[in-house]
Amino acid sequence: MYSLLPYNTFGIDVNAARFLEYTSVEELKKLIAQGAVTTPFLHIGGGSNLLFTKDYDGLILHSRIEGIEVTEEDAHSVSVRVGAGVVWDDFVAYCVEHGWYGAENLSLIPGEVGASAVQNIGAYGVEVKDLITAVETVNIRAEEHVYSVEECGYTYRNSIFKRPENKSAFVTYVRFRLSKEEHYTLDYGTIRQELEKYPSLTLSVIRKVIIDIRESKLPDPKVLGNAGSFFMNPIVPKEKLEALQQEYPRIPYYELADGRVKIPAGWMIDQCGWKGKALGPAAVHDKQALVLVNRGGAKGSDIIALSDAVRASVREKFGIDIHPEVNLIN
Repeated sequence: MYSLLPYNTFGIDVNAARFLEYTSVEELKKLIAQGAVTTPFLHIGGGSNLLFTKDYDGLILHSRIEGIEVTEEDAHSVSVRVGAGVVWDDFVAYCVEHGWYGAENLSLIPGEVGASAVQNIGAYGVEVKDLITAVETVNIRAEEHVYSVEECGYTYRNSIFKRPENKSAFVTYVRFRLSKEEHYTLDYGTIRQELEKYPSLTLSVIRKVIIDIRESKLPDPKVLGNAGSFFMNPIVPKEKLEALQQEYPRIPYYELADGRVKIPAGWMIDQCGWKGKALGPAAVHDKQALVLVNRGGAKGSDIIALSDAVRASVREKFGIDIHPEVNLIN
């Protein structure tokens, strides 16, 4: 048995029957050819978006493919090819240091580059799908395939890679295009407010502001086990918002291009009185109600019991279903 404690930020003490890592496409293809990749299997990144409910009776695969390579560059933009095993925030820092615009609002999101393309990570008005140009994969038959961004089927926190039939497509590299022209996304959360503390606006200032905001709200997984935002923000028709505004005139929302609106799940959870409340060893974080935490010794089932209770409260009070962003591994 192989301990998965270092491979899940929730700090759930579970084991896997087998564990394999690889550092290149060639090594992965060799493992497949040798018959080492047996079912059931689960491919993980940094384990920052997983909740294990029990020991995993199969093979855990983990990429250690590194490298950030510039593949194309002109006066306006730069294209880069990044290994799936690169830590996401290291890549963001690299972009900021090189004066490349686009990734800075995604600073300090935990996990690795490969998982960013599976999950379509996002924060502060930016989604990674807007930076991705293609995703390179190897499947269980050791065949390589490059998916264009259009083929990836990106929607809010979703992609074709999350579908059961594509679980055997292992992301090896992600290709991104970043801008060299100055542009920022500032109208989200308290970004503009925080920027008032600084004399000028630069990429590194934006990165610092985003990191400060995240650190003020989100617990460090090394101290308090968590997977960042546990719930997705629900997207509802405009009519549903208007009905809720009758009772909650100050309800926050963000308008989407398709006419629907996104309502912050954290606000609704807070309104239900859950912020800072615990159910056994699992709790809703006291600074950010979107985050569920392991206070110590929690099992996956404890986190799920809390999640179910929170979801029931939101459904009862607002008539809206909220869903976990975290992948539950049963």
